[in-house]
Order: sequence, then structure tokens, then C-alpha cells
Amino acid sequence: MKSTGIVRPIDKLGRIVLPKELRDALHLVENESSVEFYTDGDTIVLKKYMPACIFCNSADNMIEYNGMKICKDCFDKMNQLFLQKED
Repeated sequence: MKSTGIVRPIDKLGRIVLPKELRDALHLVENESSVEFYTDGDTIVLKKYMPACIFCNSADNMIEYNGMKICKDCFDKMNQLFLQKED
């Protein structure tokens, strides 16, 4: 895990503001994106919530690759494209 060096206060309602640079880097869009919370001891991790395939939005037969969720059908289609390029 890498530190960003950004520190934000927590307001009276327990809210924090995610810096614009982080929202832009993770493609977090107001009123469209969600974040998922994880804990590990005294550490809180926020992760962009992606319940479905990044290509077709299907939630069936999911595979996670480099933090991205891809359905098996799209994964198979990508493999076929790569195999065709090698020929």
C-alpha cells in the first residue's frame, strides 16, 4: 500500500472528502460510483466498488484480474482476440 500524503479531517457527521485527484485517478463519478470499505486491524481501505464486468456489466461468472472484474464470457472473447493476433 502506498501513502498519498493526503490527510483529511472527519466532520461532525463522520464524513471525509475524497480529494479530486484521487476521484479522477479512480474514475469515481458523483452520484454514480460507490466505494467499498475494508478493515485490517487499525487500517481502513477504500476500494472502488465494481459489482459487475467492466465491459458488459454482467454479474455472472466473474473473474478478478488486477483489481478489475471481468465476466468469463468477456475474458474468453479477449483471449480469442489475443490468440488471433498471434497467428
